[in-house]
Amino acid sequence: MTFPPGKLPLDVLDRLLNRYTDTDERIIVGARVGEDATVIDFGNTYLVAKTDPITFATNEIGRYAIHVNANDIATMGAIPRWFLATILLPENTTDESLVESIFDSLTQAAKEIGVALCGGHTEVTVGLDRPIVIGQMLGEVSKDRLVQSTNLVPGDRILLTKGLGIEATAILAHEKADDLKAQGISRDLLARAAQYLHNPGISVLSEARIACQTASVHAMHDPTEGGVATALSELARVANVGLSIEADQLFASDETRTLCEAFHLDLLGVISSGALIIGLAESDADPVCNAIQSAGIRCATIGRVEEASFGLKMHHNGKWTDLPTFDRDEIGKVFS
Repeated sequence: MTFPPGKLPLDVLDRLLNRYTDTDERIIVGARVGEDATVIDFGNTYLVAKTDPITFATNEIGRYAIHVNANDIATMGAIPRWFLATILLPENTTDESLVESIFDSLTQAAKEIGVALCGGHTEVTVGLDRPIVIGQMLGEVSKDRLVQSTNLVPGDRILLTKGLGIEATAILAHEKADDLKAQGISRDLLARAAQYLHNPGISVLSEARIACQTASVHAMHDPTEGGVATALSELARVANVGLSIEADQLFASDETRTLCEAFHLDLLGVISSGALIIGLAESDADPVCNAIQSAGIRCATIGRVEEASFGLKMHHNGKWTDLPTFDRDEIGKVFS
C-alpha cells in the first residue's frame, strides 16, 4: 500500500515513533503524535524546537515557513526566538529574483515577530517543480509555563480561534486564482482571500499568549495538514481522551466556504494554520474566550473532553457521528 501526499496516517506514525525511546534524560517532551514540538531541559529554562516544511504554497513561502513553525513553538507556551531554513529550489526555473523573493519573505516575517534568522542551507535540487522551505524554529519557555497536550483531562472544554481553513483559503487564492475565476469567483472575493495570509493571518502567537496569560492552559494544538479534524484526533490520541464536538460551533468565513466549495473540499480536512485549538478547564473557558475576542480575534467553545471510551464524536441536529478522518489533506486534491 502506498501513501498519498501529506501526513502519514496517525496509526502508522504513532507505531513508528513508539519504537524509539528517549535516551537523553534532558528530553522533557520527545517525538510523539499530538505534541507540536520537542522540549529539552536547558537549565533555568526549556528549549523548545520544531521543524516543519512548506510544500503546497509558493507565493510568500518564507512567510508561511516562519509562521507555521513559530505557531508550534507557541502552542507549548513558549516564545519563538531563532530560525534556520533549508531552502530547496527547482532546477531549470530558479533565478536570482526567485531566491531573493524567498529571502525577503523570510526576513520580513521573522522581523515582524522578533525572530532571528541564524542559519540554514540553500540549494537547487534535482527533481523539484516548485520551491520547498523546511524550517527549524527554536524557542524558550520558563519551566512553570510549559504547556503539554498530555495534561488534557475529561471535563475540559475545547476552544477554536479564527476558524477553519484559513491557510487553505490563502493558498487557493494565490495558487489557483485562474481556476477560481473560470468558475465565476469574483476578483474582489479572491483579493480578500489572498490577504488571509496577513488578515486574519496564519499566526497564532497573539491568542496563544493571551490564553496563557489569562488561565492555566492544559493543551494547545495548531491544525496544519489534515485540518481541524486531524488536529483534534492528534490531540485526543496524545492525551488518551475522547472528544464531543458540536458541529454547529465550528465556523469558517464566507471566503473560505466559497473557495473550498469550488473544489469540493471538506472544511474539516483542509490545512488550517491560523486557527488554534485550546484545551482548558471548564471554569476557564469563558474568561479565555472573552479575552481572545476582546483582542479582535474570533473564538468559540466547540466541544468537551470525554473519557477515552467515548471516542471522537461530532454532534449535529440531535445526532452523534464519528469525527471524520482524512487520509490526506483535502487541499491535496487540488494539487494532485
